[in-house]
Amino acid sequence: MRVVAAMSGGVDSAVAASRMIDAGHDVVGVHLALAKDAKTLREGARGCCTIEDAGDARRVADRLGIPFYVWDMATPFERDVVEDFVAEYEAGRTPNPCLRCNEKIKFAALLDKALALGFDAVATGHYAQIVDGPHGRELHRAVDDAKDQSYVLGVLDEEQLARAFFPLGDTTKPDIRAEAAQRGFAVAKKPDSHDICFISDGDTRGWLTQRLGEREGEIVDEGSGEVVGEHRGSYGFTIGQRRGLGLDRSGLDGQPRYVTRVEAESNRVFIGTADLLGADEIEADHVRWCGPAASGSHRLGAQIRAHGEEIPALAEVIQDSAGEGGGARLRVRLDTAVRGAAPGQSIVLYDGTRVVGSGTISRAGRAARAGSDAARGGEAAGVGRGNPATDVPPEVPRTNGGAA
Repeated sequence: MRVVAAMSGGVDSAVAASRMIDAGHDVVGVHLALAKDAKTLREGARGCCTIEDAGDARRVADRLGIPFYVWDMATPFERDVVEDFVAEYEAGRTPNPCLRCNEKIKFAALLDKALALGFDAVATGHYAQIVDGPHGRELHRAVDDAKDQSYVLGVLDEEQLARAFFPLGDTTKPDIRAEAAQRGFAVAKKPDSHDICFISDGDTRGWLTQRLGEREGEIVDEGSGEVVGEHRGSYGFTIGQRRGLGLDRSGLDGQPRYVTRVEAESNRVFIGTADLLGADEIEADHVRWCGPAASGSHRLGAQIRAHGEEIPALAEVIQDSAGEGGGARLRVRLDTAVRGAAPGQSIVLYDGTRVVGSGTISRAGRAARAGSDAARGGEAAGVGRGNPATDVPPEVPRTNGGAA
């Protein structure tokens, strides 16, 4: 097959390209230029897609003896990922830009261009596995649980999976680095990128302030209804956040406070004690199926953050003409309440190691139902990955959805 290997300049994509060549494919290396004003040098492990990264990718391609190109994707990236990121925070939601990038750029804009030029597929350095199942290609978790990136690939549909390769899914990260060293790649010890690639200093709130300006508003305590502080923009907060609230705690009761709601319309941020954070019922739209569309109710595992815990749940597919994804919406009832489930985040559903699909959270809260524990009897496949009730997100979201 003729394959475009997406080469970020990191160790993972370098080994992925190498393995595609070893498998007998006709491979061309492509580095995506995503920034209109790329920085000359990356700042340690922060960010990616710099001029330095493009040079690292080119050197790997030269060593492999394959053609190498830089494709300018800055305009669609700005429109579909960066502008979407800003708009979601401005609306009081918490987006994951890595999922949008995979959905709109790497497996849409990049794949479309590759197909138009006569290529058959795209290969990346993501840690996930594709398995040929009874109904077509299936997306599964990687064997390296610590590096598994199936969550951020949960937006890929059946057609995109049919033209995708993830050669690293059966290998652990230490073994990938060892393999890169054996192949003589200078990037073998290069640090993994983390945080949001287009915010190289990691200061999400500061970056949003530059885009949206300061907007002074109130911080309100859910328990008393009193105004307990002020902020400079509700877009700088996300549900579950504890640090960076800037509160005078002398008037509080000594218990920690977390963000419980972000009300973008009134520019108010609501805080409360930990007992107000738990959500065991989630509704989602923008549903994407990693295979044939599901219907009805199913016992599955649910995950709401890239490296969060998988929780057993009852997932119900709801048909609604107002919803996205062909009119489908999801209602997911979790067996265990989870903290920090925020509108805008993605919920990804698993059947064992297989990714069933995903949706964008539109509402999260406590379910108003009786006898739910009995109704939710049974075990969900692929669960038992820890206690999500203690997994509170930091002040700003960290992502690790790129293929380094």
